[in-house]
Amino acid sequence: MNGVIDLGVFQMVAAYLFVVLLLFIVRVKGIKREKEIIISTIRMTLQLILTGYVLIYLFDNINMIYTLLVIIVMEIFSIYNIFKRSKLILTKSLKKVIALSMISGTLFSLIYFILVVVNIRPWYDPRYFIPIAGMLIGNSMTGISLGATKLVEGFKVQKPMIENSLMLGATPKDACKHIVDNAFDSAILPTINSMVGMGIVFLPGMMTGQILSGTSPLLAIQYQIAIMLGILGSVSLTVILFVQLGYKSFFNKEQQLNI
Repeated sequence: MNGVIDLGVFQMVAAYLFVVLLLFIVRVKGIKREKEIIISTIRMTLQLILTGYVLIYLFDNINMIYTLLVIIVMEIFSIYNIFKRSKLILTKSLKKVIALSMISGTLFSLIYFILVVVNIRPWYDPRYFIPIAGMLIGNSMTGISLGATKLVEGFKVQKPMIENSLMLGATPKDACKHIVDNAFDSAILPTINSMVGMGIVFLPGMMTGQILSGTSPLLAIQYQIAIMLGILGSVSLTVILFVQLGYKSFFNKEQQLNI
């Protein structure tokens, strides 16, 4: 069968009816999550519709300024989302580290991927630039969110152990090395698990979308491999920057723990 199957009104209504069925099951089972499901569904729908119209305009009016503005908005929203999703109190200095790590790590990875791997001409073509940026920034945001939570929790729980190490002559870096390592592992593990199961346990979203749109499976696989390697690099780089700079925010100039 050639061509793309168009999803009409009936098919879209059927998709939402599936969510209605889910709400019924959740209510019958007494799981009080109806509000979250409804809000997330409505929010997702409105955001994607708005994004669709914005992308149509950007694709029809290729402009470097427009593309850069979109990236700036994505970076700001991702950093804001990390702050908002954190269930722990983040210090002002740690927030600065998060922002610096996100911007530096994702932009470096994005520029390398756009100019070297995909070799887009012009480099600011939104049809490629924006989706790739979204995947790199989105996954890096999740990685730093997990890493920040683990780092703050580690310092709070293991405060006595760190102080004992400092009194015995250990440097701040050595005293909290295990916390930094655990934070990095927690941040990178979801990406690694996703890569391990990819192709056997599940087909990733981008690859599935390309195949459904009529792209050759082999070409879709090439893009997916490149994207996953880019995501792995972006997440790793941003989290490394975060943990290596972040732990320093827990010590003062006299190398004393300040929490």
